[in-house]
Amino acid sequence: MKAIVQERFGPPDVLRLVDADRPEPGAGEVLVRVRAAALNPYDWHMLRGDPYVARLLGGVGLTRPLSRVAGIDAAGQVEAVGAGVRGLRPGDEVLGFCRGSFAEYARTPADLLVPKPAHLTFEQAAAVPMAAVTALRGIRTVGRVRAGHRVLVNGAGGGVGTFAVQIAAALDAEVTGVCSARNADLVRSLGATHVLDHTRDDFTDRHAHYDVILDNVGNHPLRRLRRALTPTGTLVANGGGSPGRVFGAMGFMLRTAAVDTVVRQRLRPVLPSAPAGPTHDDLLAVTALIESGTLTPVVDRTYTLADTAEGVRHVERGHARGKAVVVVG
Repeated sequence: MKAIVQERFGPPDVLRLVDADRPEPGAGEVLVRVRAAALNPYDWHMLRGDPYVARLLGGVGLTRPLSRVAGIDAAGQVEAVGAGVRGLRPGDEVLGFCRGSFAEYARTPADLLVPKPAHLTFEQAAAVPMAAVTALRGIRTVGRVRAGHRVLVNGAGGGVGTFAVQIAAALDAEVTGVCSARNADLVRSLGATHVLDHTRDDFTDRHAHYDVILDNVGNHPLRRLRRALTPTGTLVANGGGSPGRVFGAMGFMLRTAAVDTVVRQRLRPVLPSAPAGPTHDDLLAVTALIESGTLTPVVDRTYTLADTAEGVRHVERGHARGKAVVVVG
């Protein structure tokens, strides 16, 4: 099979398209014929081994990548199932978390897959897993958003942000989206009542206070984020950090958790959406929202498998409008 591999940590240039052996599913696993795979900030963090502290905590690799084939989100068709797998059979169209998804085939535990909504293309479906699950957790599970809440989404035009705006609006919250000027119309169309241009408007300037802030960017210090909350508001921290940082976003999230213990406001990180956590239930929840018409994936642009490195560069620069997707076959 064709696959994108990385033998060492580094910039997108270390990614190579090679011929690799097709994996075989073990007990409880499914082999997926990958049709499309989303690009995530997660991918460039794994590519660079960034932040460095993540290497010490496991799951990334200490001196070289643990996973030779890159990618985590996928949509495709079930090719084969391992012993003990129930409810999935060859030919089924699925989406979910598949480590090594930048390849023609990837294997994954069966409980990390759910049926693909029939009306979605494979490209749209691939955009769902990590971004939509993170948004769902940030808005509904951690943020506890309910009708009438004033909710601000920082980074509203990105992958997580476009899903978060839709979920918050569906809960009848008053949504403010912070994004670039070019994404303003998109964010309004997704349900935002107010849109702020991040190059001109500072939402931490005390002019407005929010019940919930979902911060996908990490470009404001914690003290200023707290200023934009109501006295009992909730900050949901997701994102931030840059290549070469020792702690990156993890440092900010640790500080957030520490301050949370001594203030009335709730300051909480979003737990990773893959590979840990109740991902199967969350995937079912987001696909139910998609089936009902509440949630629609936003696909910015697509890349061929051979151009995966360029797609990673695009996402790393923070320029993605919704999701960028690799079309595999």
